[in-house]
Amino acid sequence: MSELANPVLPGCYPDPSICRVGEWFYLVCSTFEYFPGIPVMRSRDLACWETVGHVIDRPGMLDLDGIASSGGLYAPTIRHGHGLFWVVCTLVDQERPDRGGNFLVTATDPAGPWSEPIPLDADGIDPSLAFDDDGRMWLHGTRPARAPEWPQQTEVWVREYSPEAKALIGAETVIWRGAVQGAIWAEGPHLYRIDGRWYLVAAEGGTGFHHAVSVARAAHVTGPYEGSPANPVFTHRQLGRSSTVIGAGHADLVRAPDGSWWSVMLAMRTADGVHHPLGRETFLCPVAWENGWPVFAPGEGRLPRAVHTPIAGDPPRPGSWQPDGARAGDVPPGDARWTALRAQPYEIAAPEADGWRMPTRSGTLADPVAIAFLGIRLQHRDVDLRCVLDVTELADGETAGLVVRQSERDHVFASVTRSGGELLAAITHRRAGAAGRLASARIASAGEVGLTLRMRGSECTMSVADEVRACVDVRSLDSAATGGFLGLWLGIHATSSGAQPRGLVRIVRFAYEPSGSPSSGR
Repeated sequence: MSELANPVLPGCYPDPSICRVGEWFYLVCSTFEYFPGIPVMRSRDLACWETVGHVIDRPGMLDLDGIASSGGLYAPTIRHGHGLFWVVCTLVDQERPDRGGNFLVTATDPAGPWSEPIPLDADGIDPSLAFDDDGRMWLHGTRPARAPEWPQQTEVWVREYSPEAKALIGAETVIWRGAVQGAIWAEGPHLYRIDGRWYLVAAEGGTGFHHAVSVARAAHVTGPYEGSPANPVFTHRQLGRSSTVIGAGHADLVRAPDGSWWSVMLAMRTADGVHHPLGRETFLCPVAWENGWPVFAPGEGRLPRAVHTPIAGDPPRPGSWQPDGARAGDVPPGDARWTALRAQPYEIAAPEADGWRMPTRSGTLADPVAIAFLGIRLQHRDVDLRCVLDVTELADGETAGLVVRQSERDHVFASVTRSGGELLAAITHRRAGAAGRLASARIASAGEVGLTLRMRGSECTMSVADEVRACVDVRSLDSAATGGFLGLWLGIHATSSGAQPRGLVRIVRFAYEPSGSPSSGR
């Protein structure tokens, strides 16, 4: 028996999808504009996960340059069949829709390498795959309804996919337009062949407070589908704003080797019923079957605070990431938590013996390009972050520092700028695109500069060299305040602010230390 606090993947791990092959479970989630894209995580017990690779992990696989925050890679699905692992996903570019679209990749090993993306002639978002008993493959997804009965109504379509032709074949059939009259965004659909029936599990109500799970079933994959009389079969919206977990939905089902059923889904932890700086996280939910229908969290009707799985997990291997903070402290190069923006981390910086060597780039935090940035997800409500930067080789006029990032329009930057023989330390809050300086001072030029962050609940205090300090309410940075779909990232940024880059910064130390358990704030 394994036990772990929910969520099993804290921080911004939204839109989870899961499959099982043998004794291993494999899970993927959305990564939007962050690279490497679509982490592949595995677990034996559904509770402790390690990242074994990424689906989009090579330059040139996909072009995210110019894609703004909360665009990029949406809602991947992972499945196994025909001796291969399959991932389908959507690349979203609101400014250039011709660049986006649905695609498919395959691999014999989930750790990679994954194939080059195969474009799919299918509109909409949130594609998924299902395998019939005879081996036929069915691709499905969601899109705005062609003939909507109400605003923001969507429809789920299904069409056969030919692995030989690497293309969709045959006729398309619309199978679902929402379980509840007036419900918006029937999305995140997944089809399953279970005990001779086809089951459709779909999200509904939008990926916010009113998020919900609905279920339908049919004798044939193309329908007609009947909705469960209990629809929506799972949601937290009836708990109101006093609930400490909101927005539960976007579920995917999996069966464990012992025959038990489980679901992974996203939800948001909140202290005030609205704000959720950690973003949409991955939770685990038990599932039972009654009268031919799945029952989520039977007897409880809400996501459990602690997950008890009947599968005995192995002790964590050295180097594996554990969501309970077992690797708290220094985050060295090679740690799977490192991400960059619109480029691979090794394209942005070079690993050294004790950190990173990051050349400056001309782009700033306000630019939707591949800037000089390396960061990790915020995964705890209470955390201390300590980093040391060697700024000796920053060129005159160049800037480097510590960032709390939501998007191009919303972030906080604690920085130093080289100005002749001095350093200008400053803390700046960009809010809705407008930058305001919270604190600044000139400090003596030094080889190394320490920067710290202390977060307790919604209060975040940042400092530069123990001389410049400012406090920010992180609720002003979360997606409830700013829009979009992301949780917060903590990272290092270096820029020449539009000038020709000449210098570099060394990340000598980057230490992330949680204070308390990952379930704090529930």
